Amino acid sequence: MTNALPGPVPLCCPQGDGGDLLPLLGMLAAVFAVHLILQAYRQRKGKPEMKNFKNLATVAAVIIATGVVFALKHNQAKPAASATPTAAETAPAAAPLPRLLELGADKCMACKMMAPIIADLQTTYAGQLQVDFIDVWKDTDAAQSHDVRIIPMQIFFDAEGRELFRHEGFFAKDDILAKWRELGVELE
Repeated sequence: MTNALPGPVPLCCPQGDGGDLLPLLGMLAAVFAVHLILQAYRQRKGKPEMKNFKNLATVAAVIIATGVVFALKHNQAKPAASATPTAAETAPAAAPLPRLLELGADKCMACKMMAPIIADLQTTYAGQLQVDFIDVWKDTDAAQSHDVRIIPMQIFFDAEGRELFRHEGFFAKDDILAKWRELGVELE
């Protein structure tokens, strides 16, 4: 199961508050409401029930304005994430190690399925493999810098930091280990 990511802010499973889709849905509802109002206006123009229609149009305009204000407020610039690397990215190592970077989110279902695999790889192959996880909903800069389109995403790096392979979606532990062997990295 994979989760498509529109634009620069990755999305996955629905977030509790509707995430970044709520303003878009509000704007689409506003456009649809304006269309219906204009259509009804054309049908009733010059008829006695026009007074009731004007009241309805006023209420609809207030609702639309509220939706627009909400959408604009919701999309206000959020404070930029710190450009300082995370502790996992700056941890000193005795010698450079191959690295597996998991990009996902704590609330994404497929990412939750990957979490025990990532934790197991971190402990089982400590000292042989650097395994990191970045929550792209919390660190949107990381999502942009790694060109994340779908989460979960796993990126395999050699010891010098060059990208060797990337995978989108759930990736079983045996398949991850087989990919490392295919890339010439033998893990014990």
